[in-house]
Amino acid sequence: MGHFLSLFFFAFLQSFFLVNGNNDNLTHQPLVPINRDLYHSSGDLMEMINGLVHRHPDKLTMETIKSINKGYQAEISVVTYCRGRKDNDDSSKFRILLSFGQHGRELISTELAFRILSILSEEQFLPNVDSAYLNSTLDKLVIKVVPMENLNGRKIVEAGDLCERRNGRGVDLNRNWSVDWGKKEKDYDPYEENPGAGPFSEPETQIMRKLAISFDPHVWVNVHSGMEALFMPYDHRNTTPDGVSSHQMKLLLEEVNHLHCQNRCMIGSGGGSVGYLAHGTATDYMYDIIRVPMAFTFEIYGDGAASSKDCFKMFNPTDLTTFNRVLNDWSAAFFTIFKLGPQQLGEVHSKVHVPNIHTEESIDEYLNGYLMERSSRHGKKMEVLDVGLQEMRTYFRLFLLSSVLLLFMFCSRIAKSKSSRSVLPATL
Repeated sequence: MGHFLSLFFFAFLQSFFLVNGNNDNLTHQPLVPINRDLYHSSGDLMEMINGLVHRHPDKLTMETIKSINKGYQAEISVVTYCRGRKDNDDSSKFRILLSFGQHGRELISTELAFRILSILSEEQFLPNVDSAYLNSTLDKLVIKVVPMENLNGRKIVEAGDLCERRNGRGVDLNRNWSVDWGKKEKDYDPYEENPGAGPFSEPETQIMRKLAISFDPHVWVNVHSGMEALFMPYDHRNTTPDGVSSHQMKLLLEEVNHLHCQNRCMIGSGGGSVGYLAHGTATDYMYDIIRVPMAFTFEIYGDGAASSKDCFKMFNPTDLTTFNRVLNDWSAAFFTIFKLGPQQLGEVHSKVHVPNIHTEESIDEYLNGYLMERSSRHGKKMEVLDVGLQEMRTYFRLFLLSSVLLLFMFCSRIAKSKSSRSVLPATL
């Protein structure tokens, strides 16, 4: 009887774990891996972009900028599009700065960068667009494209961590800018939003900041995935800015939404629309500090039905039809920006340059050469001494601390001297 009960109990346990295991398989589907048939590796993608530049030197140039901070090194490649490279005066043209791949897991954004560059180089074409009209529009523009801002983070994703959005040392590059830096909401998640040791502590954001200052764009677009949305400032507030510039941005986004998003894209401030406030973002910095008249964050794709752990599926199309639709729709949207942006802003020089930029930077950024020479919109050379308030406070604290220490040492020496003289035997 005891033997029978033991066998029955063992069979019960087996069936229990089997049933629970089956339920677990039903509720936890296998995670979707990177579709290597659709998506290029970071190395292959940059090699293909380099090939585009090599084949079209009359339209494209590329530079790779490197920076290092406390042993952590990063590099960012920047592709510049300008028809007729003999004209090197960017100040006479309408300037657009685009950044892709700021978060490593958002592979679709870097594929869009490659598609846009392929169209600009005329190796691919937009359907139903007159090439002569398109070229007349592009003649007036200088476009800088950062195809992959977060190369180190992208490599981590390619190695298997499909949910990683941060850079190579765990900092979210879209929380590392100085506008409202470091503030944490109640639902703060360091894995998602680690802002770093200080504003611009990361080489990637240092490079992007210098690029923005030197290029002085009229339009900035930071391209992400996770939903379908067209965001304007602010990310750290639930409101949009006041004034004409805000109205112009909203009009442009409404047109893009109607033409290319079938009116399904969310429009408004990032902080007021996405459901949470984000502090220290690139777009808020571009608008508030660099004074970019039109500063946007575009979210080009999202699978709301995907599990929060199934990051590749959540942030990237997994089938060929959706992949092509996203690239076609959003590349067309960007060329609408190229056409309507200058019209919305009016004359090229409508952007007022503010030379005294008040920012809070890291001490490493200052020591790496914070004094830079640049051309203003009117072609005049000027020195921009952009010393951040954080550094000034740091120097002041160091000065006070040094003064107190020196005073303490001086007083201690005097006290010790008096004490020594008091114990000497009298000689008179």
